[in-house]
Amino acid sequence: MSDAPSYGFDTLQIHAGARPDPATGARQTPIYQTTAYVFRDADHAAALFNLQEVGYIYSRLTNPTVAVLQERIATLEGGVGAVCCSSGHAAQIMALFPLMAPGRNVVVSTRLYGGTVTQMSQTIKRFGWSAKFVDFDDLDALEAAIDDDTRAVFCESVANPGGYITDLDAVSAVADKAGLPLIVDNTSATPYLCRPIEHGATLVVHSTTKYLTGNGTVTGGCIVDSGKFDWAASGKFPSLSEPEPAYHGLKFAETFGPLAFTFHGIAVGLRDLGMTMNPQGAHYTLMGIETLSLRMERHVANAVKVSKWLEQDERVDFVTYAGLESSPYYERVSRICPKGAGGLFTFALKGGYEACVKFVNALEIFSHVANLGDTRSLVIHSASTTHRQLTAEQQEAAGAGPNMVRISIGIEDADDLIADLDQALAKASA
Repeated sequence: MSDAPSYGFDTLQIHAGARPDPATGARQTPIYQTTAYVFRDADHAAALFNLQEVGYIYSRLTNPTVAVLQERIATLEGGVGAVCCSSGHAAQIMALFPLMAPGRNVVVSTRLYGGTVTQMSQTIKRFGWSAKFVDFDDLDALEAAIDDDTRAVFCESVANPGGYITDLDAVSAVADKAGLPLIVDNTSATPYLCRPIEHGATLVVHSTTKYLTGNGTVTGGCIVDSGKFDWAASGKFPSLSEPEPAYHGLKFAETFGPLAFTFHGIAVGLRDLGMTMNPQGAHYTLMGIETLSLRMERHVANAVKVSKWLEQDERVDFVTYAGLESSPYYERVSRICPKGAGGLFTFALKGGYEACVKFVNALEIFSHVANLGDTRSLVIHSASTTHRQLTAEQQEAAGAGPNMVRISIGIEDADDLIADLDQALAKASA
């Protein structure tokens, strides 16, 4: 699809990156279940290993099935390239890997998935990195947190679990002023609802496990490169701007230009970290993306109807869905997520922690799982599960207090979902 940028989203989600298989004519992307690829000759092999020619060497680095998925997600996000990997958490580490070094820090939003909070506050310390947590609604605090050792700014477009919408335009302005890349986790929104690169993001990460795949079958992650950041401008990113010893002094920024981060992610990130996506997983995700817009439209429509019903229920204290006019983030929906606020949000039960536990146990259609973005409606009590490892203060800052229940609205009949919520609320408040 040489003219891919001129096509609409619904066409690109089916066709971008894919071509009939030249050997067989197969129309669906084949699963290239192979570890290695035969070189034409010794010179061809040397050129591939020297990054002088693009091609396939070994499936830890590149695979034809995964390559189609990378091109498709990059196209949908408006990026120049992408690197797929084994999970969303792997994508976050791989996004930071070329940017950070011992003693460097990343400034991150307080409104993040609990596992990401732990990754940023605990795990990255093992690399000698650190994270500063800031409420990104306070732009002055965000700007003040950035220092000479900061190498990136990180947030979620639609934050898990509360469904809060980040003002990406304002945050990217702060990052730009500091000469830093903005990394946006777009998992909850998907490129159908939000395209962070259009709002100033440098890199976009996904847990493809969630809405992109949409069927709860495989884990995966992806980093999309906007191609718009000058990695050589400040001298702060030597991995991308300075000679790489492993490739005979090649400079990624100089050699690959807008694709510097993408090539580094494959040639160094996947080579050394090994967080590889398997081709069968990529195939499942490609099939899921083919119906992404249709699913997201239903997710949003159901979330609006269910959240409005919950907001009026006397057993519910409040609902965080940004698509409600009562939400302080409602104004941002039209700017940041013009096609809707997604299908993820939380609500507070008046009975507190114990009522939440009873409520979750009483649901019948909603599945009690540690996941989101499925076609099925899902529920979890974040304080006792996904955010359990956090302090009480961190839980509150992330929107996962003890009285909060997170629901990921699926594509079932909305009236059936409301009926299920009604009977579970009755049992929780009895």
